[in-house]
Amino acid sequence: MAEPLRIGVLLSGSGTNLQAIIDEVAAGLPVSIVHVVSSRPDAYGIERARAAGIPVTVLNREAYADPAAADARIVEALRAAGAEYVVMAGYMRKVTPVMLEAFSDRVVNLHPALLPSFKGAHAITDAYEAGVKVTGVTVHLANEDYDKGPIIAQEPVRVEEGWSVDQLEAAIHAVEHRLYPEVLRALAEGRVSVGADRKVRVS
Repeated sequence: MAEPLRIGVLLSGSGTNLQAIIDEVAAGLPVSIVHVVSSRPDAYGIERARAAGIPVTVLNREAYADPAAADARIVEALRAAGAEYVVMAGYMRKVTPVMLEAFSDRVVNLHPALLPSFKGAHAITDAYEAGVKVTGVTVHLANEDYDKGPIIAQEPVRVEEGWSVDQLEAAIHAVEHRLYPEVLRALAEGRVSVGADRKVRVS
């Protein structure tokens, strides 16, 4: 058996995607979550990590007064834990070149829309208010352009007639919780590559 892929997870909120990964690891996903970083001391994801026995680094608003210094601190913690990939799971901070260079093509982000549509922090609400019939979920590699990195996987979510924005959010989260572990499995199995054209191929 190959060694599991060692990942560090960055979060800012409730940590439902972290929990989905934890649950899939327990079910056999070949991944080891070696460290969790929270950008907020009140994020519930911290409790999820601790309940699973995962070491946590907790930052706060003051730590991000210098974003590059904050990322240097995160990189140090993740490297010390032996992380091979950085997995953003509801992380509401833009990563800097400090992290992108330390983990080149190994910083993965989850976005609750079909990029390049509905970039930014309010993608679900923006899609709902635009009245689209289909939105979805994107998993991509992060780069210096916000929500523009090479796409690894996408899955559409149909917006049903009469849905509230909360119902749409629940449907998107359900896809996230399944799609993100699938992408991590592909990474762990070495089936993801970035071509010279900067496009991702999954075998």
